[in-house]
Amino acid sequence: MGRWAIAIHGGAGVDPNLPEHRQEEAKRVLARCLEVGVDLLRAGAPALDVVEAVVRELETDPCFNSGRGSALTRAGTAEMEASIMDGRGRRCGAVSGVSTVRNPVSLARCVMDKSPHSYLAFAGAEDFARDQGLEVVDNSYFITEENVGMLKLAKEANTILFDYRIPLADTCSGLAAASENHISNGMVMNGLPISIYAPETVGCAVVDSNGFTAAATSTGGLMNKMTGRIGDSPLIGAGTYACNLCAVSCTGEGEAIIRSTLARDVAAVMEYKGLPLQEAVDFCVKERLDEGFAGLIAVSGTGEVAYGFNCTGMFRGCATEDGFMEVGIWE
Repeated sequence: MGRWAIAIHGGAGVDPNLPEHRQEEAKRVLARCLEVGVDLLRAGAPALDVVEAVVRELETDPCFNSGRGSALTRAGTAEMEASIMDGRGRRCGAVSGVSTVRNPVSLARCVMDKSPHSYLAFAGAEDFARDQGLEVVDNSYFITEENVGMLKLAKEANTILFDYRIPLADTCSGLAAASENHISNGMVMNGLPISIYAPETVGCAVVDSNGFTAAATSTGGLMNKMTGRIGDSPLIGAGTYACNLCAVSCTGEGEAIIRSTLARDVAAVMEYKGLPLQEAVDFCVKERLDEGFAGLIAVSGTGEVAYGFNCTGMFRGCATEDGFMEVGIWE
C-alpha cells in the first residue's frame, strides 16, 4: 500500500492588495474542500472519485472562478470548461462551452466513462449532459451580482479582467491605478493590458493509497473573454495531466500554459530527466513558461506533493497521509 496525498488550488496570481477578509474567505473554502478530499482518501476512495468530488465542491462555491461564480463572456453569459484524467491508462475527458451543466467536472467524467470520445464542446456537450441525466440549471445560476459588476468594469476599461474578488467599491476607485500599474509592468495577454491578474481556476491532484493518480481542473475562463474562447483547463497535457508518475493541475495565463504543455511537461521531465517531483515542477515553471504567468499543483505516485508559481501568490492547499496539511496563498 502506498501513501495518499492531495493538492488543490483556486488560481495563481493574487493581487497583493487583496483585502484580508477576502484572503480568509478563500482559505476557509480551500480548507473545507481539502477536508472533503482527505475524508474520502481516509475512507479508501479511489483518486478519480476524490478529484471529481473536490472540484464539484469548488465549482459550487462562488468564491472561485468555476461553476457558480464563473467569469463572464463579453455577452454576459457563463461559458465553462473542465477536464479530468485518470493516471491508470491515461484515460481522460474534457468539456468546453458548457452553459447549463451545474458541475462541468462531472460532465467531463461522463465523457471519459460513458462516451467513445475524450472531448465534447458547446451544444454537443450540453446534449450529452442531458442524455446522461446530469443536473442542469439556467445560465443565471452561475452569474453573481459581483461578476456582473466586474464585467461592466472590464468593458469600460476595454480589457480582459482577471477577477480577484475585491469589493466593487474598491475596484471602481482603484481600477485606473491598477490598470496603469500592470501596464507599466508590461503584464499583457494576447496584446491586451491585464488590469488584474488572478484567474481563480480550480483544480485538484490526488494519489490514493493504491498509488493511482488523478487530476481535474475547472474554470469559467477570463472575465470579458470572447464568446467561444477556450483556455488551457480542458486541454489534456496543458491544464491537466495524470500518469503513473504524477498528477498535475495548472492555473494562470491559459495561452502560456497551452504553448508550454505545462502539465504534461512536469511528467516528461520526471520521466526523461529523472527529476523528483518538486524539482520537476520548479524546472517547468522556470524554463517552460517563457514570459507567461502561471502556477501548478502536483502529486507523485509515491505520495509527495509539490507546487510552483511565477506570479504573486496562488490559492492552494495540500495534505498527506502522514498528517501534513497546509492552506496558503503567498510564498
